[in-house]
Amino acid sequence: MQVNVSARHGHLDDATQTVLQEKAESLLRYFDRLTSIAVTVDLHRDHAGKGKVEIIAKAEHKHEFVATEIDGDIPAAFNLAADKIKQQIKHYKERLQDHRRDPSHNDLGSK
Repeated sequence: MQVNVSARHGHLDDATQTVLQEKAESLLRYFDRLTSIAVTVDLHRDHAGKGKVEIIAKAEHKHEFVATEIDGDIPAAFNLAADKIKQQIKHYKERLQDHRRDPSHNDLGSK
């Protein structure tokens, strides 16, 4: 699994980059089929002095989870975006489980 942390319109210090990398890798606990995670921090001044964090997590079978958050604290913005990703993963996993369920087993009493 590949994790890529990058910055636009500025530079992230090594400590922040390491923290974001570790937090991004922790998303694997929620879904082990992730193939890559791209974290982009936009430090452009249009965001009222706040940083914008975008996370794109790619999974098997060409499925993508995308979340964006803006906050004055970059790690806090990452946490908010990661929560959105976790929610998307949860919904995706529920959909997978519902899809795999055999509808004929639900009609046990109808025969």
